[in-house]
Amino acid sequence: MRILISGSSGLIGTELRRQLEADGHDVVRLVRHERRSSDEVRWFPTARVVDPGVIASADAVINLSGASTGRLPWTRGYKREILRSRIDATQTLADAIASSLTPPATFLSASAVGYYGDRPGETLGDDATKGSGFLSDVVDAWEQASRLAAHSTRVVNFRTGLVVGEGGAFTPLGLLTKLGLGATIGTGAQFWPWISLHDEAAAIRHLLTSSLTGAVNLAGPSPASAKQVTTTLAEAMHRWHPWRIPEPVVQTALREPGRELLLPSQKVVPQRLLDDGFVFEHTTVDAAISAVWTDSAKV
Repeated sequence: MRILISGSSGLIGTELRRQLEADGHDVVRLVRHERRSSDEVRWFPTARVVDPGVIASADAVINLSGASTGRLPWTRGYKREILRSRIDATQTLADAIASSLTPPATFLSASAVGYYGDRPGETLGDDATKGSGFLSDVVDAWEQASRLAAHSTRVVNFRTGLVVGEGGAFTPLGLLTKLGLGATIGTGAQFWPWISLHDEAAAIRHLLTSSLTGAVNLAGPSPASAKQVTTTLAEAMHRWHPWRIPEPVVQTALREPGRELLLPSQKVVPQRLLDDGFVFEHTTVDAAISAVWTDSAKV
């Protein structure tokens, strides 16, 4: 297939491109800078401009664009950027698909488990209701923007959790653990939805040829607590894990990002993905972390 990808230079995009190209697909990258290679096409999402010919020539479009929620602090201006970057990119692509005379068959648009908010004591399937909070509102608006293309093409919103890989959220976690500062965050009992980087990209590839539409959870099949994640990382890196950061300290130090990213409990299950026949390579967070941090030379 000819597959158009936005946000292809990030952690997920890089691995996804590698897997798609290994499958023999033709990958075209939407970029904001001047073209530097033959596989790049420039677009202007803030101006809502993308070449309609590029859309018409694609069999599928994968949207990974969005400002990082891991960048701190969340000033008012940066919170606007978190939302705006997602809406601009998604609506630009959705509008172009909806108005194309030969639209792509599939539009896979990134989403996040932040949609569910803090839900202690609940098991969150793909059809679970919206939660509350800044991130929940952002994700809801993000998904709604993608649905502008729903009458023209199959639209899937893949809700991703914590991606286990050398990058993204694991950059600060890995650094602190390497320095012997790995800690249980809050009570540690809150569930952190996780997925290995390999399975994240493989699941997106699966969705390219699936018949699923709407929201699909991309999280590992065995839910893990925050303490299990940080303890397992410390064990894999051969470091101590003696500390605990109480909830009030997290909230005081990180404020809203701490409350929205680290302290919520989200026991997310990938039911639709499993029912659709997807097979995870890493079924536990231990396996996902060990696949990355097994070589002591890495630490």
